[in-house]
Amino acid sequence: MPDTISTTISPEGSLEILSQHEVARLHDTSRAGLHDLLRRCALAVLNCGSPTDDGLALMEAYADFDIEVVPQDRGIRLKLTNAPAEAFVDGKMIRGIREHLSSILRDIVYVYNEIQGHQRFDLTTGEGTTNAVFHILRKAGTLKPGVDPSLVVCWGGHSISREEYDYSKDVGYQLGLRDLDICTGCGPGAMKGPMKGANVAHAKQRRHQGRYLGVSEPGIIAAEAPNPIVNELVVMPDIEKRLEAFVRLGHGIIVFPGGVGTAEEILYLLGILLHPDNADMAMPVIFTGPASSADYFQRIDEFLVYTLGEEARRRYRIIIDDSIEVARTMRKGIDEVTEYRCARQDAFYYNWRLTIDRHFQAPFEPTHEAMANLALNNQQPVHELAANLRRAFSGIVAGNVKEQGIRAIKAHGPFRLNAEPELMSRLDALLDSFVVQGRMKLTGDYEPCYTLG
Repeated sequence: MPDTISTTISPEGSLEILSQHEVARLHDTSRAGLHDLLRRCALAVLNCGSPTDDGLALMEAYADFDIEVVPQDRGIRLKLTNAPAEAFVDGKMIRGIREHLSSILRDIVYVYNEIQGHQRFDLTTGEGTTNAVFHILRKAGTLKPGVDPSLVVCWGGHSISREEYDYSKDVGYQLGLRDLDICTGCGPGAMKGPMKGANVAHAKQRRHQGRYLGVSEPGIIAAEAPNPIVNELVVMPDIEKRLEAFVRLGHGIIVFPGGVGTAEEILYLLGILLHPDNADMAMPVIFTGPASSADYFQRIDEFLVYTLGEEARRRYRIIIDDSIEVARTMRKGIDEVTEYRCARQDAFYYNWRLTIDRHFQAPFEPTHEAMANLALNNQQPVHELAANLRRAFSGIVAGNVKEQGIRAIKAHGPFRLNAEPELMSRLDALLDSFVVQGRMKLTGDYEPCYTLG
């Protein structure tokens, strides 16, 4: 049995000052249908020192863990039973972990009470979804008016080589030296490296308000706890709203080597940027990695051009093994973003002008039936193909690391994807290269959660 601690703690940050009405709602909601979700996410955060990305195995190892919201006159406390001992130092919880616990509770309960099913937000429409994303970010204190553009979104795999991780850290360092901040999915690997590098650079530059923003969603939190450097954590209700938060918050995007999750993010981004309404949108996008990653990006590039056309290639730049050039290019690109938004009187903190087609907003539940019914062919508009490919990769991510997806695969076998022959061949080659390069899992032997029909 793993070492555990049972204790009661006070929340940190945004839950420190609450009205009696807010206390009652937090208590009632945590005892209702959200308890299991809160429990799974809280356990992952408390277990952040572990290298595993198997949410199901984690829940089984700590089957007797529990969390309860305890109301008090002056607010709430969190009662933890049999929590992982590594979250504590001499019996006291690490402050960053306590902050992350509070953020998770804040966002999950806020979405449940104020977003889902609320008349103000029609989540079946694009406008309603974009407004919901905005309000979740504002509630979390993530939107910073009056601050010049500086936020670089960094995407990449959690299962990367040491060389790729060190390179991502070096890129983060060079970005930090140029007064740029980092926003990631907040997990390990290529999400942690840039934050670590930027943290050191900000210290050297005496940049005391450096931002290390993590944007995640419950299924990912439960599998990949936020890394300790994250000083702002936002939990979105689903992967689609998480991705929308990235592209509306970020001023530029860097993609490091990764697997299907990274491919999903790339397809989402390019599918949006290829929309005619976004033709002139200022958004620097760079694919980068060490010299050993050159073949990886070549395969990604070839797949993108085949599926989305040459126009897609014009929306990104590939820079291999040159962290200084990456940072200089991104700094210049973000300066252009500043000019672009000033000329149009746009907000720096939220990209309202970006058009996001409904295909990229509607939540996708990766059931076996839904995966089999995805249209993967070139007889459809480019943005629709990009949306369906993103959904396919999203399902594979779920089958790899999310508890619900893992259980579905164990119960019904691998997902089946149906594609036209040439696209199937290219998709198969791309996915096989991810497996060969070890980009699917952190630990253990990889068993594909999909077959191609």
